[in-house]
Amino acid sequence: MKSNIKVDKLRKVYGKGDSKVIAIDEISLEIEPEKFTAIVGTSGSGKSTLLHCMAGLDKPTSGHVYLNEEDIYKLNDDKLSKIRVEEFGFIFQKFNLIPIISVYDNIVLPISIDSKSIDKDYIDNIINSLGLTSQVKKFPNELSGGQQQRVAIARALSNKPSIIFADEPTGNLDSKTSEEVMDILCMCVREFKQTLVMITHDEKIAKIADVVISIKDGSLLDMEKF
Repeated sequence: MKSNIKVDKLRKVYGKGDSKVIAIDEISLEIEPEKFTAIVGTSGSGKSTLLHCMAGLDKPTSGHVYLNEEDIYKLNDDKLSKIRVEEFGFIFQKFNLIPIISVYDNIVLPISIDSKSIDKDYIDNIINSLGLTSQVKKFPNELSGGQQQRVAIARALSNKPSIIFADEPTGNLDSKTSEEVMDILCMCVREFKQTLVMITHDEKIAKIADVVISIKDGSLLDMEKF
């Protein structure tokens, strides 16, 4: 099912008085489903704050984030948590894998949290597509950085989310591994019909996106579609 994310006059302010910082300022935009959208901007431009607000991880000061016409920040905490688990997948610069459980258990963790039954064929397809078949019984610290990020991608896909939010997912990887991870993420958009929203400072990555949103000083600077 296609899910739409719309942002309307979104604003996030940190601090007060002389220490007041406007991280994002009256941003409005819509994310296209089943496309790869890159959010770009210099350090401190507000791109991470925008992503976190869209993903239900950081409540905005004002404005609205709509998922299929429903304002997610008007929901109670339980319903918002349910959306984060069922509708959204997350990939971060730090892999955030749990070191004391196996690769397989890390991958299916969102399903376990949601108390759903595991679609074994679907999970096996993800594991095979990401080249992790021989790694599933290992623990995260037995894997390379690139392999760990593949596990994080598999985990983000495991609960069949509508939208994947990725915050600098190649930031800790070398250039060759970064290319491999991006190939995988683009494959997820094509093969699994995912909507991918990614923060990046890498111009090469931005060039392969379907849509590029440019942020400067907390404001929407430009949006290009390719």
